Amino acid sequence: MKINGITDVFFDLDHTLWDFDKNSALTFDKIFKTHAVDVDLNAFLKIYQVLNLKYWKLYRDEKITKDALRFNRLNDAFVAINFDVSESLINKLSDDYIVYLTSFNHLFNYTLDVLDYLKPKYNLYIISNGFEDIQNKKLTNSNIIKYFKTITNADMVGIKKPNPEIFNHALKSANTTFRKSIMIGDSYEADILGALNVGMNAIFFDNNTVTLKENVKCISSLLQLKAYL
Repeated sequence: MKINGITDVFFDLDHTLWDFDKNSALTFDKIFKTHAVDVDLNAFLKIYQVLNLKYWKLYRDEKITKDALRFNRLNDAFVAINFDVSESLINKLSDDYIVYLTSFNHLFNYTLDVLDYLKPKYNLYIISNGFEDIQNKKLTNSNIIKYFKTITNADMVGIKKPNPEIFNHALKSANTTFRKSIMIGDSYEADILGALNVGMNAIFFDNNTVTLKENVKCISSLLQLKAYL
């Protein structure tokens, strides 16, 4: 079951190592209390999490701007739960969300165990579609930046996963080849298909165990990486 010939392991960050949904929920709880937004947090999050993924896909596909992503995911969530919020407050909440998001830094279970296990055996890297300043804060504040030799993100390259150019940029920065590399991430389209399309091996981290993708290595816990690497 071990994958032979791998020397370089590339990770996505959000929803793969850094527990985005948990940290995001804590951030919303904080900013809603700060601005006296008396909304049912669980009802809001149930809608927001779906909308956030929708708008990130649009952003990834170059169909909306960063500002549109940040505003619309909030606005649409409030509209969906019939909660009236002014445009100015949405903009303030959007700004504060970015400010406070990296003050919460919960990682997925076994993240540190797996990174400690992999670090002596492989070169480790990050490839992320997230915003450069935010992703660097997440890595630093959660104390995992020390594990990674390079960090490649969409802001830096100007191109987002699954575009082959961001993977090729990351491989070049790591001074390695696709044959020696593997990508681990939670987005089937961005991480897995993106990596496979440039010849890299890939492992799909499906934390929700929703579906198994044919002919793709799939894990539901980071600890299962030890079976492959």
